[in-house]
Amino acid sequence: MPPEADGPEALAEATGNAAFVLALRERGVRDTTVLRAMERVPRERFAPPALRAHARRDIALPLASGQTMTAPSVVAALLGALDVAPGARVLEVGTGTGYVTALLVQLGAAHVRSLERYEGLARAARAHLGRDFDAASVEAADGLAPEVVRGGSYDRILLNGSLAALPPHLPAALKSGGRLVAGFWTGRGSRLVTLTRDGAAAFARKEGPALRLGPLTSGRALAP
Repeated sequence: MPPEADGPEALAEATGNAAFVLALRERGVRDTTVLRAMERVPRERFAPPALRAHARRDIALPLASGQTMTAPSVVAALLGALDVAPGARVLEVGTGTGYVTALLVQLGAAHVRSLERYEGLARAARAHLGRDFDAASVEAADGLAPEVVRGGSYDRILLNGSLAALPPHLPAALKSGGRLVAGFWTGRGSRLVTLTRDGAAAFARKEGPALRLGPLTSGRALAP
């Protein structure tokens, strides 16, 4: 968890974070648990240095390798649907800057295993997380490959992007009662979809609102 701080700078940061959360409320975000986590984890810590002045705006920010840092209201929708329970073991596909990874820890996950196909982004995310979020581990890996979940089981799986079809090994890696959240490409845009594992091979599917999410790509990236 991020350390608490005192003094004028800490007060200014707390005030800015509170204003950020109020703006998200005005945009329709209602999950108080998620909003509390977003208030405590400053987005600017994870934003590219040149764009930190825009970190408290509800917009996606460009990253290296043609990737983006997802807009906060979209992050809130994903996390609200994921409904992380304290002590959960979470698999995250698409680390980006590590911001969502930090929020998952703040929400009470016992461990977050985050997979990022770009080595440079994975390395930067580890630096952003530092020792404050030691319940998270970031790996440079193809998060959509079957071998990354072989023998593993998770309470929650979060895909930070959209797919036209979900690889079957990902929902199979959920524990009974576990939940997977992703964006699904409909041909006209992405829509939030939640899969909940009801038994050994039974899954309940729920569709949510349209989301602006970039595509998830399989394979390790050749670019750094």
